[in-house]
Amino acid sequence: MRLENKKVIALIDGDFEDLELWYPVHRLREEGAQVDLVGQEAKKTYIGKYGVPAESDYAFDEVNPEDYDAILVPGGWAPDKLRRFPEVIQFVQYMDEHKKPIGQICHAGWVLISANILQGKTVTSTPGIKDDMTNAGATWVDTPAITDGHIVSSRRPPDLPDYMREFIKVLEASN
Repeated sequence: MRLENKKVIALIDGDFEDLELWYPVHRLREEGAQVDLVGQEAKKTYIGKYGVPAESDYAFDEVNPEDYDAILVPGGWAPDKLRRFPEVIQFVQYMDEHKKPIGQICHAGWVLISANILQGKTVTSTPGIKDDMTNAGATWVDTPAITDGHIVSSRRPPDLPDYMREFIKVLEASN
């Protein structure tokens, strides 16, 4: 189990991209990581864009990012909601400040933009937010997945295998 003893926050809100939440959660759990779904409310069922449900384990105010090794932000329309919560911004900024792995795919870049952590970073995302990413100071590249230090980004669901290979490699190497 490559990721035994690693704890990961997977952020959640309504209209998350179903595959972009569940594929990473399952891959990380297969590798031995503990992945906690964290949303505005604990034990709430959130529904993905295509109807797949996910129940949060904890509410934002019940977790401390110091207790976790990494954070995952799914895409879909959830990032536009998630970035409005001060706790989410604080989680992402904490992970960035401590160089802990941050995974973002598709529209999840919006959360990193709102956390103001993309200046000088090389990232990818759905092409639909390319301008947002570059306006936040990032260099945007059109590639399935890319790692810049502790930030791993990806474009869309077909890129999930590349994304998870990179994220798992970064998480495994982290302290």
